[in-house]
Amino acid sequence: MSNAGKTGLVVTAHPGDFVWRAGGAIALHAKKGYRIKIACLSFGERGESQFAWKEAGATMEKVKAGRRDEAQRAAEMLGAEIEFFDAGDYPLRLTDKHFDRMVDIYRELNPSFVLTHALEDPYNFDHPNAAHFAQETRVVAQAMGHKPGAKYTYSAPPVFLFEPHQPEMCNFKPQVILNIDEVWEIKRKTFEILAAQKHLWAYYERVALQRGVQGGRNTGKPMTYGEAYQRLFPMAMEELA
Repeated sequence: MSNAGKTGLVVTAHPGDFVWRAGGAIALHAKKGYRIKIACLSFGERGESQFAWKEAGATMEKVKAGRRDEAQRAAEMLGAEIEFFDAGDYPLRLTDKHFDRMVDIYRELNPSFVLTHALEDPYNFDHPNAAHFAQETRVVAQAMGHKPGAKYTYSAPPVFLFEPHQPEMCNFKPQVILNIDEVWEIKRKTFEILAAQKHLWAYYERVALQRGVQGGRNTGKPMTYGEAYQRLFPMAMEELA
């Protein structure tokens, strides 16, 4: 089956998030022929750049430029395009202008699926804020009264929430485990682009191995590396098998 014309959207608060949590899904679907677009709401210039701020002469402009470069190269390695909103982080401050642009992206892209953050995260409020933003704009994109007369083809897509850093603290339910074996090496190499977060490389390799074990046990098929997702809406089916 051809996937030509199919698309996917990733709404991420910070650059590292789309790599650690959804890099496998991005690379896998890009490999299958999907056009994947990442909406990166911030550069992670405050809270996600601890190593960068320890460098001599670090400034906000230098840190943002460095993180932008990392994110751009990471997206390219995974096979995706990326658009930056530059809405700040710690805290993330989204405006009406950002909201309108996100609605336009939904309508322009008409994604087959959306990946975004978990609904709760007591350690990082940017994450649920990004998830709410992704959900609200997804709904508003359906409203004919938003920018009346605009021409678009859009059907509200299913939403998958990617795994937070501490899932047990975020009421995260791993309802979907995606086999990412065939793109694991791409995802792992993408880790190395994120020099500002080197301390997380080994952690997220362990997460992938753990989900791979669980995926294999649940499917009965060999799986080494996996990514976990939670569905936000019910799956409509015609048979259960």
